[in-house]
Amino acid sequence: MEAGYTSILGVASQTPLVQFKEPSLAQYPLVDISTLKENVDFRFSPGGVSRMLFPLLTRLREGGLIQGAEWVALNPGAPERVSIRGIILHNMTMPPEKLKGYGSAKEGIWRLFHSMEPEPKAPDFWQDEYVDYTYLNRVFSERLHALDKQAELDGYYIHDFQLLPLGHMLHSNRPKIFRWHIPFIIDELPESWHGALLRYFNSYDAVVVSCKRYLHGLKGIGYEGPAYHLYPYIDPSNYYTPHQGDLQAFRQRLGIKESDRVILIVARLDPMKAQDKGISALKRVLRDVPRAKLLLVGNGSLSSSKSGIGMPKAELWLKYLKRLASRLGVEERVVFAGYINEGDLRSAYAISDAFVLPSIREGFGLVVVEAWLYSKPAIVSSYAGVSDLIRDGGSGLTFDPQDEGILADKIINVLSDQELARRLGSSGHRRSKVCQLEAGVRRESEILARYMGEEGCGTS
Repeated sequence: MEAGYTSILGVASQTPLVQFKEPSLAQYPLVDISTLKENVDFRFSPGGVSRMLFPLLTRLREGGLIQGAEWVALNPGAPERVSIRGIILHNMTMPPEKLKGYGSAKEGIWRLFHSMEPEPKAPDFWQDEYVDYTYLNRVFSERLHALDKQAELDGYYIHDFQLLPLGHMLHSNRPKIFRWHIPFIIDELPESWHGALLRYFNSYDAVVVSCKRYLHGLKGIGYEGPAYHLYPYIDPSNYYTPHQGDLQAFRQRLGIKESDRVILIVARLDPMKAQDKGISALKRVLRDVPRAKLLLVGNGSLSSSKSGIGMPKAELWLKYLKRLASRLGVEERVVFAGYINEGDLRSAYAISDAFVLPSIREGFGLVVVEAWLYSKPAIVSSYAGVSDLIRDGGSGLTFDPQDEGILADKIINVLSDQELARRLGSSGHRRSKVCQLEAGVRRESEILARYMGEEGCGTS
């Protein structure tokens, strides 16, 4: 890749890179993140989109491929602008009543694409029934237009379904690329939605999806423009084994003994993540592996955060999971860790004996790649995008998330057969290379450069 380009990239995502714990910071028009303390003043958002975008933009800038980025995201109660490693974060907000309406609308769309929502009233769902959803996209487009006038952006990179209409509102000759992160299964998508989706996808110069099967979905609605599949990726240097003292402290804090066989699930609290499947399977697992313990890491997303949209989904799901564990008599073998910081997350992976992704639907599932970096055996829902990378019995085990019995059997096999666990973990570690930062940045830079032109991101 060539260095020396000075392009500025306009980026947009619903979820912000950082969320702020100190409300008084909101009064400042510009905050330099280097002057704040992580986990005291702010925390990095746990979402996969922001966790992938930040290292991409950082690498592009450090390599001289872009001069900087202007990143617009929804972040109520945050400073208007935040500077972090040459990237400017623009934190957007909405009136509470519109924020609530937007959250309800986007949740309905999310549920539809995850096969949880009956067909909505079509033909005007984007305009009439989704006024607040459209309003958020309008607010984002106005900010990006203003940034283009100030900084002369060289192009736009828009992320995820919440902002799909944004490209249609960006009346600019700058190239626009859209990346879709959730499932796109054509057989489960109402035909009445095809026309509106196609209209918005066609407003972009190119579309990127997370796995091969979603390309079929795009073609199924009639999209004929440039489309690419690019596996999400992470920076492996962020995943290392903590010191033994840190591991012991982590175990002690959560009541996990060294003799416990830890089954780990890392996911936000959401019915689609199907933590209940893990709890139900645990009851059977305990018959064969009495020292098994299920560790659930994660809380709500921005949608359920009190500092975000404030929807009660995560809280309600947590209550249900706790009631389920109690009803099945396994509550003493289930640990609800909630949100944990990066250091504790490393400890969670390091002490685990098996990793499970039970999601009923999952756009990809980068947490599996994280587990692979620790050479942990992964048991993965066949409905997750990351299952594209798994041959059952090779780099992991796959299962139908509707069959809790099969899940239990596969967990028992992994916990009872050390050689199987070692082989799966080793193979998974090798497989993780296709989802590591170097490979992802190289491929993503090629796609961006193709549309940014010679003054864009550059390529080899």
